[in-house]
Amino acid sequence: MSSIVDYQVQGHVGVITLNHPPVNALSVSKGLLQGVLDAIKEGEHDTAVKVFLLIGAGKNFSGGADITEFGKAAPPGLANLRDLVSYMDTVTKPMVAAISGPTMGGGLELAMATHYRVAITGAQIGLPEVKLGILPGAAGTQRLPRLVGAAVAVEMITTGDPVSTERAKELGIVDEIVEAPLLPAAIKYANRLVREGKPIRRASALTTAVDGDPDAFFAAARERVAKAFRGYPAPLECLACVEASVKMPFKDGLRFERERFEVLVATTESKSLRHAFFSERAANKIDDVPDSTPVREIKSAAVIGAGTMGGGIAMNFVNAGIPVKVLEAAQDRLDKGFDIIRKNYAATVAKGKLSQAAMDKRMSLLTGVLSYDDLKDADIIIEAVFEEMDVKKEVFRKLDAVAKPGAILATNTSTLDIDQIAAVTKRPQDVIGLHFFSPANVMRLLEIVRGAKTAHDVIATSMKLAKTIKKVGVLVGVCDGFVGNRMVHAYFREAGFLIEEGALPQQVDRVLEEFGFAMGPFRVGDLAGLDIGWAIRKRQAATRDPNERYTKIGDMICELGRFGQKTGAGYYRYEAGNRKRIPDPEIEALIVRASAEAGITRREISDQEILERCVYQLVNTGAKILEERIAQRASDIDIVYLFGYGFPRYRGGPMFYADCVGLDNVLAAIKRYEAIGPQWKPAALLAKLAAEGGRFNG
Repeated sequence: MSSIVDYQVQGHVGVITLNHPPVNALSVSKGLLQGVLDAIKEGEHDTAVKVFLLIGAGKNFSGGADITEFGKAAPPGLANLRDLVSYMDTVTKPMVAAISGPTMGGGLELAMATHYRVAITGAQIGLPEVKLGILPGAAGTQRLPRLVGAAVAVEMITTGDPVSTERAKELGIVDEIVEAPLLPAAIKYANRLVREGKPIRRASALTTAVDGDPDAFFAAARERVAKAFRGYPAPLECLACVEASVKMPFKDGLRFERERFEVLVATTESKSLRHAFFSERAANKIDDVPDSTPVREIKSAAVIGAGTMGGGIAMNFVNAGIPVKVLEAAQDRLDKGFDIIRKNYAATVAKGKLSQAAMDKRMSLLTGVLSYDDLKDADIIIEAVFEEMDVKKEVFRKLDAVAKPGAILATNTSTLDIDQIAAVTKRPQDVIGLHFFSPANVMRLLEIVRGAKTAHDVIATSMKLAKTIKKVGVLVGVCDGFVGNRMVHAYFREAGFLIEEGALPQQVDRVLEEFGFAMGPFRVGDLAGLDIGWAIRKRQAATRDPNERYTKIGDMICELGRFGQKTGAGYYRYEAGNRKRIPDPEIEALIVRASAEAGITRREISDQEILERCVYQLVNTGAKILEERIAQRASDIDIVYLFGYGFPRYRGGPMFYADCVGLDNVLAAIKRYEAIGPQWKPAALLAKLAAEGGRFNG
């Protein structure tokens, strides 16, 4: 018997325990699935065993497949999950699964192959494979509809969202909710089945249906799923498999499921989603900061500034149960900031996503203060003041004077030099950048910017803090704009050149949105506020090379007082109370005039050129960032763009997308555009990898 599976006979119950911590991942190579199969075979020949119980060691039944085995060839001679659940359909003694913790993917498929299922409160049960661009490949799409009905199965499998223990009981996935501790309760349930002579009940022997005409039901579902998951092939394939469960015998449905799984696993979209999955985990690994690095305790926080960004940052901390003091220069600013926070929470309560008691608890963790002296006990202080170096330096001088020894001093700057800010303190080792993205209480990315003297334990603490406040932390280095904004500056700059040369904002936005961005660059600018970028450009004007190409279109729009949605006009026009963009002839005329003033003859620009010039500017700039070691790895850049800039997840991020296109093809396109300007000089790393047939990501 494999040590990863424990088998013991307790009375008449053959107890099979999955023992692969922390989540009892269903490893093929380590023999877990083979161990379960061997235990069942042993119990089948033991007359003392009347019923089997499958349970997970620790807090989980099983979180699903062993992710370390993704993409690797299975060792010969060892059972995989399909082998195991297929054999379980032949077993003539009752089998019970005892469910606890997140029971996902293959874990649920294993549980559904048993005849009865019990669970304790607190379990999360689901089939999330669609989020990796694949579908449940061990009869999940065939058994779940037979247990819960096709309509519910469509929802669960196409979204990948889990359900609670209680909901699983209502749906028929779970037969009984039992009290913890799980093992004795499950054994008691198993013995009761035997005592009462309960029959073998296989999901594979059940049938499923939909209300009304199946063809009409699935046609409507296809339309709905295609609209909701544009660009993602897996949800539609999942739907097709559920349709097969309604229209085909179980064995035929299994064959169909396997065919569709093999198609999906080979798609670029699935490879991209799996890359994103692994990259998010890799971002936590820092070359010179090992996991064993001690961290500082964060029991209290302070935020300087109660504006949109400061308030959003504060919400992250109180959401995690960490009390926050918010500093402002005047009481009316504090009141305004707290009113906005209160309204944000109230909107969440109104949607039923937060209880009033939880809102009240979070608001009670917020304290407004008017003096720096009130910040002296905070474990971490984050400034969210105006994006001007002199302003931030003055803040850090004051913090240096009042903050306690060992407090982390963080700046939320999106572009400025962390080292210059740290240099005005006597504790540069305690200074770090924590670049939140707006709205800070919603956006998941947190760029963690290490300065030249930032201490390792400050970095480790910040990475841990990101998880605590439910952010995806990515460590980056110091340069103008760090990773995200340095790249997006090149992206927006190229978009500006395109409209100066002949395109219009609506064409550029359409091309990028069809590629998969939630919004094109000009819609993003209007949403964020054009005055923000204008301020940055004005700051950079003093150091800008006079020979560098610079389009004035964005500045000309801002000079008209058009700052985007907040003023009702930017690159587009907006009607009161409506965020829908309306192309504006006034802007088209302004753009044509700007082209003429720049001496540029406008021309027709293809969609392909727009796509290449915008996306490959991201790629080329990302390659330079890697050369300069501003980012540790290409996948970190991808994570920044997936979580902070709306890059389509099914394309894996800009660097992975380039890998999929082929770096030789990317380089060839970049060389075609070299005549446009010096920004198209290929990065040395890109040229090197293209020549070697290499990739950014391994």
